[in-house]
Amino acid sequence: MISSLRKAIATAAALFTLIAQSTQAAASLVQITEDFGPNPTNVSFYIYVPDQLAPNPAVLVNPHWCHGTAAAAFGSSYPALARKQGFIVIYPESPHKADQCWDVSSAETLTHNGGGDSLGIVSMVKWTLAKYNADASRVFVTGVSSGAMMTNVLIGAYPDVFAAGSAWAGVPFACFAAPGNNAGVYGYWNDQCATGKVKRTSEEWKAIVEAAYPGYKGWRPKFQTFHGTKDEVLDYVNFGEQIKEWTAVLGLSETPTATTENTPLSGWTKTTYGPNGWFEAYSVAGVTHDIRVQADTVVKFFQLDCTSGCFSWGQGSPV
Repeated sequence: MISSLRKAIATAAALFTLIAQSTQAAASLVQITEDFGPNPTNVSFYIYVPDQLAPNPAVLVNPHWCHGTAAAAFGSSYPALARKQGFIVIYPESPHKADQCWDVSSAETLTHNGGGDSLGIVSMVKWTLAKYNADASRVFVTGVSSGAMMTNVLIGAYPDVFAAGSAWAGVPFACFAAPGNNAGVYGYWNDQCATGKVKRTSEEWKAIVEAAYPGYKGWRPKFQTFHGTKDEVLDYVNFGEQIKEWTAVLGLSETPTATTENTPLSGWTKTTYGPNGWFEAYSVAGVTHDIRVQADTVVKFFQLDCTSGCFSWGQGSPV
C-alpha cells in the first residue's frame, strides 16, 4: 500500500511540476545563502521580490509538494500576481532529499519554536520582514499536497506569525505525527493518516493544536482548505478531519453557515463556517490528488489584491 501511494505521489508531483512549468514566470528566483536565523534542518530559502513593491508589502509563503522544488513552485501564477499586486513570495525548499517532502511528523516541527522545517521557514519570514520593511501583519501561507500539510503545520504552530492559510489536498495539523516518541522523526510517512484512518473528535484535534503552542491564548488565523473527493494519495477523509480541527480551534460550529455550489469551478462546493467567513472548505467532486490550484481564489481570501484597509493579523474574529 505504501509503495503504491508513493508512486501516486510521484505521478501527482510530475503533474504539478508540468503545470507549474507551463506558466513559468520570466522574473528571477533568488536563493538566499546568508544566515537568516534558526534553521535546524537546513531548509533552503528562495525568494521572489518583484521590481515594484507595494509600501510595506505583504508576504506569501508557498512550500512545494513532495518531489517538488522551489523552482517548480515558482512556475505557478503567484509570481505574476505578486508583480501585479506588489507582494513578496517565499519559496522554501525541503532538505529531505529522498522524496522532497516536508517535515510534518516530528515533535520539533509541530511545536512553536521547537525546531524542524517549520522553524526554518518562520526564520525566512522574519528575515524578509526586516530586509524589505514588509508587513508583519500580512504574512500568508499556501501549498498543495505536502505543501498543504506544511500550511496546516505553520498555521497551527505559529498562529502569531501567519494571518491566514490556504491548504490544497493536505491533512490536518499533526495527522502525520509519528506514533510514540516522534522527536527527530523527520521523514516519517504516516500511512494511517494518508489512507484516512486517523479520525478524532473536534475537541481532540483542538487539544492537539493548542498543545503546539502551550499557553497561547491569542488571535487565530483564518483558513481555507480544498480537497478532491477521489484523492488517491491523501484520502478525502482528511478533508472532514480538517473541518473538525479548525472549526474547533476557531470556536465555530461544524455546521456550515452557507453552502455555495459550483464555485470557483463547476463541481466545486464551498461551505463557509461562522458568520464572518473565517473558515471555508471546498469539496471538489470527482477530482484526484492532482487538484488544480485556483490562485485567484487564494489571493482574494488573503486580500492580497487589496490596496487599503486590507485584512491583516489580529483583525476581526471567527464569531
